[in-house]
Amino acid sequence: MLFHLLKNSRLPSKASARYANEQLRLLTRNVSTAYTPPPPLEHSDWPANEPILDYVTDKNSTHRRELLKCLEEIQASLNDVPIVIDGREHRTDQIRHQLVPFDHKKRLAQFYYATVDLIKQAADVASARRRDWEFVPMEERAVIFERAADLVSGKYRARLNAATMLGQGKTIKQAEIDSAAELADFLRFNSTYARLLAKDNWQPRSTANERNSLEFRGLDGFVAAIAPFNFTAIGGNLINAPVLMGNSVVYKPSDTAVLSNYLILKLLQEAGLPDGLVNFVPSDGLDFGRLISADRRLAGVNFTGSLTTFQWLWTEIGLNVKRYEMFPRLVGECGGKNFHFIHESAHVDTAVAQTIRAAFEYSGQKCSACSRLYVPASLWDKQMRDKLVDRMRNEIQLGPATELDTTYTSAVIDARAFARIKSYLTYAKNTPDNNRIITGGETNDDIGYFVQPTLIETKQPRDRLMTEEIFGPVLTVYVYQDDEVDSTLELIDENPFALTGAIFAQDESFVKHARRKLRMSAGNFYINDKSTGAVVGQQPFGGSRHSGTNDKAGGPFNLLRWTNQLTVKRTIKPLTDI
Repeated sequence: MLFHLLKNSRLPSKASARYANEQLRLLTRNVSTAYTPPPPLEHSDWPANEPILDYVTDKNSTHRRELLKCLEEIQASLNDVPIVIDGREHRTDQIRHQLVPFDHKKRLAQFYYATVDLIKQAADVASARRRDWEFVPMEERAVIFERAADLVSGKYRARLNAATMLGQGKTIKQAEIDSAAELADFLRFNSTYARLLAKDNWQPRSTANERNSLEFRGLDGFVAAIAPFNFTAIGGNLINAPVLMGNSVVYKPSDTAVLSNYLILKLLQEAGLPDGLVNFVPSDGLDFGRLISADRRLAGVNFTGSLTTFQWLWTEIGLNVKRYEMFPRLVGECGGKNFHFIHESAHVDTAVAQTIRAAFEYSGQKCSACSRLYVPASLWDKQMRDKLVDRMRNEIQLGPATELDTTYTSAVIDARAFARIKSYLTYAKNTPDNNRIITGGETNDDIGYFVQPTLIETKQPRDRLMTEEIFGPVLTVYVYQDDEVDSTLELIDENPFALTGAIFAQDESFVKHARRKLRMSAGNFYINDKSTGAVVGQQPFGGSRHSGTNDKAGGPFNLLRWTNQLTVKRTIKPLTDI
């Protein structure tokens, strides 16, 4: 119904009454009455999703040539990334370097950790600049972010892709999906959603003697945005959504994505965003977290990262709750232990292909990546095992992300990630009674942080390989007996994470049954498709339980988290009675 409100203007009074009566009838109808759903909504006013360009088929395309040129330019020298507060650049003696994951002896960028004083200064600036920005009309704010989207899809496209490939180890296909298409989509769709919020159909009812209105103010303070390494677009959206709604941000990018995130700041400046609304402060995580959580003006935290970090922030904020001028809004996405469940009625080739994509694209470093697989015994031995192994061995090429035509996936992000993933592989090798590596399992960090895509079969459905987030190219399969469908669905639902999941089945009665059994097991649920690949405006993204607050980035309602609503009643005629 709220999606309906997003798209339709206020109805005339008689139509309103008819509409209200119809809604009441539907709500109070006998449960046995057949229900015909309303026709699908038209979204003609919504922007089209940014097209994903092909850099492989046509070797002479303009966009491929531009990308190759940017890759060469960015690698030609060490890229300097300053701290930026109120539009002014700062550099400290706490120098850090962003390395190329698939060639870790190469330094891609030099950046600087903000000192405690600079982080405090960023909070001061953000708190001050918000006051004027909030009074800028929504239409003017939206236009700035739409200009930014045009810069992403045009002038900055090749450079953003190149920075994401080199700094975050993404292939061109994965970089194009992320730093070009998804980033542009976030900017355009959020601008559209924000305009719709300002329309009359979100307003309360007025009477003959009173005019009632609902205003969407910014939050009273500053928002702290903390970004991950794995999606350039997520970093952009963590700042875009709050600022669009009248807020200002103190922004901590990931050390391993600092160059691409800095480019986002540059294009926002070029689009006309006033200085001081996004303050770019690479910094030590503990220093940043302690400072923002102790600041009485903290109005919100927009976070994507690890569960332990978000839990720590939540605890710190809870300990300081009496200090704040308002209760801070906490929005977080913390990863998952995402599943694919294969039913005996599944189309096997689809299940194989989509499982490989979900598990091994970007070396399993997507929050939504599939890392646990459940297959019935009747399909495993006869079909799925051999097909998975054959395609993994013959179609997944591991190599530098800059090899546009051959590399399927590249190195993992850094030495810490490499060591963590390797420890799980070592564990699997050391527990042969329960776990068997079917293919993969090797690692090499001589040049880059390379981990072979790995398939493990476990006999224990509650083994740590099936319950803990690994965040790497490791897929563990549990083969269940065909008459144990319900107990296996219950196993899936036990997991403390609930981000994404997929079922593969052609039996519609099972699909309905599984949707009920797995209702709380995922925030994004897929039927006959992979657990990854949510598209802005099509599949709003987020999960609950230990996966986060499920505030659905890429959908309209995420923006409401960054508003401080004000109800205004204005009486027309004098009131003299007592």
